[in-house]
Amino acid sequence: MNNTSVIWIIEFTARLLEVVGVAVIVLSFAYAGFRGIKGYGQKNPNTYDLVKFFIGRGLQLGLEFLVAADVVSTVTVEPTLQKILSLGVLIIVRTLLSWSIAVEVEGCWPWQVNKNRKG
Repeated sequence: MNNTSVIWIIEFTARLLEVVGVAVIVLSFAYAGFRGIKGYGQKNPNTYDLVKFFIGRGLQLGLEFLVAADVVSTVTVEPTLQKILSLGVLIIVRTLLSWSIAVEVEGCWPWQVNKNRKG
């Protein structure tokens, strides 16, 4: 396998991870919307919390796939200092987004989740 083939496989893998990340986000929004409509129709008082939970979890999982795609494409294909610094900033921003989503869904910081769960 020559160098061009390896680079093509790596780039394809990164794009595939990006597509999966976006698909996870879109599907989680669709599923949350479906659950919201169903819960609203059944007069479920927890509908808002369920919708918020499914959207939050979908966003977090989608962000993880997108970070993985960025790592694969940046570090393995063209690891210049500028690209690595850009990747670092992107990971920090996505981590902060993920934490804010976790705080919104769980009502506490990610490292406090197990302390606040009952059971």
